[in-house]
Amino acid sequence: MAEHPAYPVGLRLTGRRVVVIGGGQVAQRRLPALIAAGADVLLVSPEATPSVEAMADAGEITWERRVYTLGDLADAWYALIATGDPDANAAASAEAERRRVWCVRSDNADAATAWTPATGHSEGVTVAVLTTDAKGRDPRHTAAIRDAVVEGLRDGTLVAPHHRTRTAGVALVGGGPGDPDLITVRGRRLLAEADVVIADRLGPRDLLAELPPHVEVIDAAKIPYGRYMAQEAINNALIEHARQGKSVVRLKGGDPYVFGRGMEELQALAEAGIACTVVPGISSSISVPGAAGIPVTHRGVAHEFTVVSGHVAPDDERSLVDWPSLAKLTGTLVVLMGVDKIGKIAETLIAHGKPAGTPVALVQEGTTASQRRVDATLETVAETVRTQEVRPPAVIVIGEVVTVGPRTSA
Repeated sequence: MAEHPAYPVGLRLTGRRVVVIGGGQVAQRRLPALIAAGADVLLVSPEATPSVEAMADAGEITWERRVYTLGDLADAWYALIATGDPDANAAASAEAERRRVWCVRSDNADAATAWTPATGHSEGVTVAVLTTDAKGRDPRHTAAIRDAVVEGLRDGTLVAPHHRTRTAGVALVGGGPGDPDLITVRGRRLLAEADVVIADRLGPRDLLAELPPHVEVIDAAKIPYGRYMAQEAINNALIEHARQGKSVVRLKGGDPYVFGRGMEELQALAEAGIACTVVPGISSSISVPGAAGIPVTHRGVAHEFTVVSGHVAPDDERSLVDWPSLAKLTGTLVVLMGVDKIGKIAETLIAHGKPAGTPVALVQEGTTASQRRVDATLETVAETVRTQEVRPPAVIVIGEVVTVGPRTSA
């Protein structure tokens, strides 16, 4: 047997009896996949880890609290033998051989009739890796290959195009705060599979350079018809390209639904009958302060944080923010798109009771190579922005959390 490679096969175990002998760490690692496969799992073991016991308590497996006895593998389709008793393992393995039940042994792979591959999953694909040379089996090397393939599929660096007809549609992808490594795995994969990418100025621009030459990249900031019509023009572009049968990614900064007009685009697509997927992104409201060493909450300092838009001043009739109420909160206030209005914002907060000495931090171009942090107080922030020439994009953090962590800047 050792002279020939293992024959790879996928077992369809739904509703079929699988016997696991031993309730230790090996069972704890293997049971979730067996449960996910729909197997009817019987665990035979006098003891089990807390996680395995929880699976039994939840009704996911049947647990008989005893040692292995001859006959336990009757009617089984597959067996996993993983006790600390070599004699019990050998006896169970011999029973499996007699009953022609494929059997995995954790203590002696060479004596088993089946091996468990290193497996991983990515969007409906299971990657299973086996060592072909039985004499030179290296589980760590096998797992490393698995990890490299799965990671490549997930992040789009290993592109496997669909050869069957794909359903055209749009994905609204939150690109995160700017660092290309902070986009989600799913967002990066969809970006790698796109035919058209309509990108925001604040999206992770470095990712665009990795796209294949055939991908059409459209700068949303330069879509024609003027500033007032820009959003309608973006909606029309999404609909037009999707109707041409293309896979379209709308790459947005942060999260699509955090001041990103994602719902407006989703509504326009729905009215046009275009399928749309929304991929959440890491919001700059928490990631940028974090990158600058500021926790938006901290035990004993702030038990809440509030995120508001500062794109219109507090005295503007279009403002929907209750600034007087915000001034009374003791937690953290995070202001997005508020650099040019911070003077009015600070005045309003102070006028409604916020101490003038409340710490403020402005983090410009957070998570990128150009990140810069500037500290001030509510009383001094307007002058600080002017003298330090703070420019958008910048996240403004107001509250005692600004002084909690070590002072970091880049």
